[in-house]
Amino acid sequence: MVKTAKLALEDGTILEGEGFGAEGIKTGEIVFSTAMCGYVEALTDPSFTGQILMSTYPLEGNYGVSKDWYQSDDIKAEAYVVREVCDEPCHPKSEQTLSEFLADNDVPGISGIDTRLITLKIREVGSMKAAVANCDISDDELLKITREQTPLEDLKLVERITVKEPKVLVERKDINVAVLDCGVKKNILDNLVDRDLGVTIMPASSSAEDILALDVDGVLVSSGPGNPHNVDGIQDTIKELSTKMPIAGICLGQQIIALTFGADVYKMKFGHRGSNQPVKDLESGQVYMTSQNHSFSIDPETIDETDLEITQINLNDGSPEAIVHKELPISCIQYHPEAGPGPHDTQEFFDKFVDTMRNY
Repeated sequence: MVKTAKLALEDGTILEGEGFGAEGIKTGEIVFSTAMCGYVEALTDPSFTGQILMSTYPLEGNYGVSKDWYQSDDIKAEAYVVREVCDEPCHPKSEQTLSEFLADNDVPGISGIDTRLITLKIREVGSMKAAVANCDISDDELLKITREQTPLEDLKLVERITVKEPKVLVERKDINVAVLDCGVKKNILDNLVDRDLGVTIMPASSSAEDILALDVDGVLVSSGPGNPHNVDGIQDTIKELSTKMPIAGICLGQQIIALTFGADVYKMKFGHRGSNQPVKDLESGQVYMTSQNHSFSIDPETIDETDLEITQINLNDGSPEAIVHKELPISCIQYHPEAGPGPHDTQEFFDKFVDTMRNY
């Protein structure tokens, strides 16, 4: 028997569909991703903490689930909304169905939803509070739960997912890097390991003294979820380290570094999520196709009074995609060079960071 599930939005919209995954109710900010594949990577991406993920591609689950594709230890998205879910996957690496994957991680899913309708609504009014109920509940009660949840921008999500103590991923090498874990993805760490670096993962709350005690050659401020204003103490750490070693930032890391040096960051209407976002390098004129997942962006009007410079922009809306410091060895990007949406040309970000650490 098919279980009826519900999706509620804070504007009063309630849609019925078919439940899959775990039973229960989960709340979060609903966002959409336009990627045609990569649902395992997206669901396990720490950047989706606090959010209900909706895929615009109409069929999900068709190639199953493999641990090789995880970007963290488990699912980080609060719930999953799809048009159609496939329960008979076909892939040589598949270990379980998408529904089984969600059930094992206590994450409810809902299918049979008009995802195009919801996407158009989000594009019109912006990301909204939402709830998915894969259980019996009245419309009024579900809508009450939806509206009373804390807004995403007020949550301290990095505290929820950062490592609690230092973790040595790779013992010391000729070049060593500390990763300030704001919600780092496995593929970021893999890219560092592949470049023969010693890698230590540090809590986002680590002090400059904690980092200096490691005797590393540089610091990477990772991607992660939520509001960059709500990551306590990290700006002081970055400021103190900025004159002592190279620093790089990815996604949330870029936003935090921008705040550290006087720029401002705002919450976007519905953010960028997908695997085909065009980014232009302002110096070379080269255009990259990039994977993205962020709700916040640097306000370009606040850059001029700082020592930061915008070096890349998004060709869809002109938002800043990369910045550098004019005097210090600091470089950042807003997109995800580790994701590899097809072309791998943006992975040069890691090569440039390694060269900077080696030559500093």
